[in-house]
Parts: sequence; C-alpha cells; structure tokens
Amino acid sequence: MNEAKQRGGWQTFRVSIPRVLRRRCPQCGDGALFRTRFELQEACADCGLVYRREQGSMTGSMYLCAAVTEIVAAILAVGMFLAGLGLYAGLIVGLLSITIFCFWFLPYSKGIWVAVEYSTDVGNREDWVDPR
Repeated sequence: MNEAKQRGGWQTFRVSIPRVLRRRCPQCGDGALFRTRFELQEACADCGLVYRREQGSMTGSMYLCAAVTEIVAAILAVGMFLAGLGLYAGLIVGLLSITIFCFWFLPYSKGIWVAVEYSTDVGNREDWVDPR
C-alpha cells in the first residue's frame, strides 16, 4: 500500500493543496499539472496519476470558481459602496476586477478540484490513485 493510501483522505488533502497551488501533481508533487495556463495535463508524467478520469470531472472546479468569484464580488461591492464610488465607476471597476480575478483563479480552482477528487478517492481506497 502506498504512502498516500495510508494517510487517508483529509491528510492527503492537506498535503496535496500546496502541491496543486504550485501547479504540481497532488500525488507526487513533481509532475506538471497543466499543459498550458488553463489546460490540464491528461496525467502526471512522473507518477502516472490521471487528472481527468471521466467526462464532466471538472464540473466541481466550475462551481468552486463561481462561488469564490461571487464572494470576491460581494466583498468588492461592499468596499466600493463604503468608499462612495459612483454607479458607473463602480461598474467599470467591478467588471474589470472580477474578470481579471476569474482568469487568475480558474487554474487554481481546477487544481484544487483535482486535489479534492484525489483526496476523496484516497479516502475511499480507490485503485486508480496507486502510482503507475
């Protein structure tokens, strides 16, 4: 049994989050997670972990990105309201800020979701998480 399976799901998640935030494989921490800024690799070149095992596996990352963006938008809106920013200035600043944030956060949400799926499957003792 490999080290990741012995740790369990929550402990694996705590180890894999810093790895995916560095855009690395959640299992080994060495292989590249992304092919381009927004496109995940199919699998880790070092340990063979498959990042996208099935169609629709990244739906969770979409919801994660949307939820975090809504929280940031709400904080930004309150900040602009408290600063007394006018309607048009607020719309311009808000739309630009949220658009930039979305493009910045999207790869991180994909990486975090890979870590969530990996950790869940480690906790469930799934066979696919074994290094290949």
